[in-house]
Parts: sequence; structure tokens; C-alpha cells
Amino acid sequence: MAIERLFSGWRLGHGKGVASDGLEFEDLSPAEGLTLFETIHQSDAGDDRTYVLWRGEHVYALMNVYPYSSGHVLVVPNKAFKSMDVLPQEVHEELWDTVRTASIVIKKTFNPHGLNIGLNEGTAGGASVPDHLHVHVVPRWAADTNFMTSIAEARILPVSLGATWEMLRENWV
Repeated sequence: MAIERLFSGWRLGHGKGVASDGLEFEDLSPAEGLTLFETIHQSDAGDDRTYVLWRGEHVYALMNVYPYSSGHVLVVPNKAFKSMDVLPQEVHEELWDTVRTASIVIKKTFNPHGLNIGLNEGTAGGASVPDHLHVHVVPRWAADTNFMTSIAEARILPVSLGATWEMLRENWV
């Protein structure tokens, strides 16, 4: 019996600088010697163009421009770390405090039925940006999984990224 393969072409179906809602965003290529997330953090592009929600001393929070659902937030150390076991204590503490804050804000903003909170470490662990650890906070609803992603290579996002960014930022604690 052959293994079925599902293709996530929805992630590649957008032009450079176009997010999943079809709107432009500041599509930054990693600067020399920096990871993508370090480049975003250090960019002088506006937070509304990079979808940064909050900046702390050691970590920051931003929206995923190719979200699994509306309100998908990433919590990222300002400096690249490849794995949890090398995070300095102060970064570890601010990372998980910010994950908690992101979950509170997402619940307040979208009233989801649940959340997926996860960290994919390394390529084999599922990390799409394996050189820079980050935590996903994804709102979920009881009926949010359906056939569209599997057969139509599409995700249904009821709120644009810009509007989502404004709502989350307004509710950030």
C-alpha cells in the first residue's frame, strides 16, 4: 500500500511579498550573517509591514504571514538559538511568559475553542526555519479542519492579516 502524500501548495501559491490574504507585506530576505527572524527584528520596516505585535528585551511576537488559522502568532527570541537546551535562562523565561501572553490575547481577541502551542526543533522536528527557534501559538475551533486544505490547496481565513494584526495589537496586554 502506497503512502498518501498531502501537498501544502497553499504556502507557495503567493508571489514574493504577498501574504496568505493576498496583501503585500515587508518580505525581508535574511541579511548577511543573520537569520530571517533576526532580520525582521532588526528591520526598520514598520511593525505593521512585518506584523510584529510586541517587542521585549529578549523576545518578540509576530504574526505568521502564512497562518494555519487567523491569529496564528509566533514568539521568537531576538537572537537566534537552534534549540531549547542552549537558551539562556532570561530568554527562556521571557519566551514562555510571552507565549502565555500571546495565548491570553488570542483568546480575548478570537474566543477560540482551543489552542495549539508548539515548537518544532530542527528540520527533522518540522521546523521550517531550523536555524532560529520559535514557538507557534495557533487558535483552533471545533470545526476548523476541513477538506479545503487537502483537496483545494487552500486555507480559509475569515479575517485579513492586517485586520488581525490590528485586533491582536490592540488587545496585547
